[in-house]
Amino acid sequence: MKIKKRLVKLLIWLLIVIFTLLSVFFIADFLFPVSISKNKTTQTIVAEDETPLWRFADENGIWRYSVNLEEVPDFYLDVLINYEDRYFYEHVGINPVSLLRAAWQNICNDRIISGGSTISMQVARLLYPHDRTILGKLNQIFRTLQLELHYSKKEILTLYINHAPYGGTIEGIGAASWTYFGKQPSELTRSEAVLLAVLPQAPSRLRPDKYPERAKLARDKVLNRLSEYNVWSKDLIEQVRQEEVWVYPRKTPQLAPLLSYRLKRQYPNDTIIHSTIDSILQYNLEDMAINRKNQLPPKSSLAILVVDHTDMKVKAYIGSADFNDKDRFGQIDMISALRSPGSTLKPFIYAFAIDEGMIHSESLLQDVPRIHSDYRPTNFNEDFQGPVSASEALSKSLNLPAVQLIELYGPKRFAGKLAGVGLSLKSINNTPNISYILGGASLRLDNLVSAYSAFARQGKVSPLRFTQSDPVVNKPFISEGSAWITKHMLVRNNMLYYKTGTSYGYRDAWAIGINPRYLIGVWVGRPDGTPVAGQYGSISATPILQQVDSLLLNREYRLNRSLPVSVKPDSVTSEKICWPSGQVLPDNDVNCHRQKNAWILNHMVPPTIGTLTELNNNMYHSGWINLWVNEDGKRVAADCNGAQKKQIVLWPIALENWLLPNEQRQALIPAIDKNCPIIGRDIFSSLMIVGLRDRQLVKSVPGQSQLSIDLSAEGGAGEKWWFLDGELVAQSIDDEKVSLTIARKGTHRLLLIDESGQISRIKFISD
Repeated sequence: MKIKKRLVKLLIWLLIVIFTLLSVFFIADFLFPVSISKNKTTQTIVAEDETPLWRFADENGIWRYSVNLEEVPDFYLDVLINYEDRYFYEHVGINPVSLLRAAWQNICNDRIISGGSTISMQVARLLYPHDRTILGKLNQIFRTLQLELHYSKKEILTLYINHAPYGGTIEGIGAASWTYFGKQPSELTRSEAVLLAVLPQAPSRLRPDKYPERAKLARDKVLNRLSEYNVWSKDLIEQVRQEEVWVYPRKTPQLAPLLSYRLKRQYPNDTIIHSTIDSILQYNLEDMAINRKNQLPPKSSLAILVVDHTDMKVKAYIGSADFNDKDRFGQIDMISALRSPGSTLKPFIYAFAIDEGMIHSESLLQDVPRIHSDYRPTNFNEDFQGPVSASEALSKSLNLPAVQLIELYGPKRFAGKLAGVGLSLKSINNTPNISYILGGASLRLDNLVSAYSAFARQGKVSPLRFTQSDPVVNKPFISEGSAWITKHMLVRNNMLYYKTGTSYGYRDAWAIGINPRYLIGVWVGRPDGTPVAGQYGSISATPILQQVDSLLLNREYRLNRSLPVSVKPDSVTSEKICWPSGQVLPDNDVNCHRQKNAWILNHMVPPTIGTLTELNNNMYHSGWINLWVNEDGKRVAADCNGAQKKQIVLWPIALENWLLPNEQRQALIPAIDKNCPIIGRDIFSSLMIVGLRDRQLVKSVPGQSQLSIDLSAEGGAGEKWWFLDGELVAQSIDDEKVSLTIARKGTHRLLLIDESGQISRIKFISD
């Protein structure tokens, strides 16, 4: 009876102790909650094929490449559990048998032989490091029980494979697999999996890159355990045992650094950011950029952006010539920097004008000197070609024809349409003006390349996709026909259509290209904005563009991948048009001075447009005019006997200096018949410089260093502007005289422009 009472009493005390311990545990669990996010999460930027491009370590310099259990081979988990913790799924985090065995071995040998730790206990130690003391072990057991209480076995095992130490700053099987074998964990062989299962036991002593023999012995020890427990067949174990331990030279992921920093800022909470980058292409282009930098002027950099326009994935992102080159500002991302675009915006104004029915591909435009307020745009080479087609003007990147179009279309409308698809233009006052078309605003290379997608995606613009989760978004921008025509107006080299640009002062050199699959953007210059003399888009950026294009097309051929085909839309047709009207005329029509093959949109053939000055103040008619002539072909008044109506087409007055003799107004407009003259002012009065002949030699008075010349204008109308060697030197009205002072000896260019745009120009030599 007494024994029974003692047992009951003992049981009660045992229950009290258990209750007390449980109470203490739950109170402690409440006061000191376990957290699996105690350590700062590391970030890894991966390529489209999951290759790590760049990694951002935690505050201790540790890199983890997080994976889940489904991303590692089943045989790795078999090895891990059978070697580390055979009863992982049965115990509650602590295996008393293992602990007692370990304690007995340690006592008998007077040193630590084994720790007896389960996988759960190892996770607790990894998350909450402790001293190897009894107090430290009790803390580990407490944290282990917390883990088992709050997390599933699957979650605990996932924590282990992502936090196990693998030597140096490497933690987790993901980082170890890439570091030692250059592959993702799912591609590990059995031999590699066995090695990675045992490596956390002594990561520094067993590092396979430093101690391959030790690593092999440790691996074979695990294989013996697998044989003992009949986890794998003996034949399979012997096959694995024959494999040598071989690892990649240990290397930190170092590709696409500037893109990685960009994505890190955009996705600060993602442990792994899945980019769209092609790792092989990225490596090749980074290598190309480093080789190219030695050909650039000091402190200059470059940027290359490659986008697959079929799905708008960014395949390569080279933000600088060399990330590690401080002298070239290598850590400044020039893909996202604001820079002057030079002439790279010109294709858009041509596309808009085609859609508006203002021009077709061969419309007559005027490449002549212009007067516009205080802004006088010139061509980059400071020369003029007179009458040019729209396609010629765009392919040669002529400034004045583009200015002619943006004046008529409207700078604000132009900038607003670009902003609608994400291409925002920035200027000092953010007030759009005609200089925008020549680079008088700033933009980003990535936004510019995105806008160029319209010419490859049937007129729709799509934002760039930097990550796998970014959706494909199509924004209507221009018509499919206008996109096709404009692209075919660009410079073409093999299958590459491209546009160059050079900003004012040679600060930025650009080349934007479109090939059958890719959009390519190239920028060259100094990130600090310092001018670089002689830096042109065609000289500095185009060779890089063409090298990248050649590399891309060669890869497509090697991959045996067919290239997308750009099909001409039904809205685009071909017509033979005539200058100067810009319209379709019979081949034998006398008003068809020059014939061109043009691409036409929606069967509309717009007539030749004038400049804004001509439209606002049409002193001299151009285009179709009606005359009355007698039987002798002379011009008469409409009410004269025998007067017959005659239609002729005149070239714009500003082009007179560039026309053939039979195309000029004096040849086209019949002489007036004095017997029945027309009433009122004549429709033509040729502008001439009086006082100096073309190619005349003029000499200064002996003893004088300067030469003074008195000149006047004959013909024309309204105010007149005089330019000497490109500089405005005088203004006059009607035939008012002007006096020019020549201080420099040599050849000079004199240019006279009136309000209608009519031009007279001569060369002379001073001595």
